[in-house]
Amino acid sequence: MGKVTELAEYSDDRGNSIAFDGTLGGKISITFKGRNNRIIAPKGARIEYLNVNFDCDNGTLILGANTEVGGIKAAIRIGQDATVKFGDNVNMTGHCMITAVEGCTVSFGDDVMMAQENQFRTDDAHPIFDVTTGKRINTARDVTIGNHVWFANGAVALAGARVGDGSVIGFRSLVTGKISNNCIAVGSPARVTRRNIAWERPHLSLVPPFYKPDVSTVEKSAYWALTEGDEPVVRRRTLVRRLRDASVAFTR
Repeated sequence: MGKVTELAEYSDDRGNSIAFDGTLGGKISITFKGRNNRIIAPKGARIEYLNVNFDCDNGTLILGANTEVGGIKAAIRIGQDATVKFGDNVNMTGHCMITAVEGCTVSFGDDVMMAQENQFRTDDAHPIFDVTTGKRINTARDVTIGNHVWFANGAVALAGARVGDGSVIGFRSLVTGKISNNCIAVGSPARVTRRNIAWERPHLSLVPPFYKPDVSTVEKSAYWALTEGDEPVVRRRTLVRRLRDASVAFTR
C-alpha cells in the first residue's frame, strides 16, 4: 500500500501514478491499495482538502483547473475500474463525499457549485439481494452532473442520477434519476418545481449590489436556456404535502 501526502508527479512499482506539473501540499492524503490507479491533474488544479482512497485496481481520478473559484474539498473512494472526473472551476463550500465502484463513473461538468454535506454515490457500499432469485437489486450506476449545476446544503445524488446543465438541486434533496436542464428540483426523491430558470454565482450579501432584483445586477453566464422536454412540474405545496403524508404514514 502506498500513501502520498502531496499532489505531485508520482509513480510506484505497482503501476499507480500521479500526473501533475507542479506540487500541492497541505490537507492531501492519497492511498493506493491496488494497482494501475492514476490521478491526472492540470497545472491550474486547486485543492483545499483531498482524501482519496484507491481501494482496488484501474481506478482514475481526473481533476480540473480552478482559475475563477475556490478549490476542491472532497473525500473520494474509488473502486475497481471506476472513475471520478471533475470539470473546470468546480468548488465546494464544505467537504463533500464521492464514491465510485464496479466500473462506474461520477462526473462533474464545468462551473459546478456545491455547498456542504453533499454526497455523490454510484453505489450503496454494500450489496442487497432478492431472496427468491439471489439477484443483486442495488446495482452500481453512473452519476452525471452537468455544467453550472448548484447543489444546495445536504443535497445528494445516488446511483443513476443525471442532472442537466444550469439546474439547482435544493436543500437536502435526493436525486435518484434524471433532472432536466435549467430546473429547480427539491424533495426526496427530487422533483422539478420550476422550469426555465438560470442562476448566477454572485453572493447576495458578499457581492454588490446588495439588492439584485433582476439580471441587470449580475453578469449573465453562458448557461441561460429554456428547459428541454416535457417533464412535469410538481408545485412546492403539493410536494410538501406528499412528503408530510409519507412521513405520517411511515410513523403509524
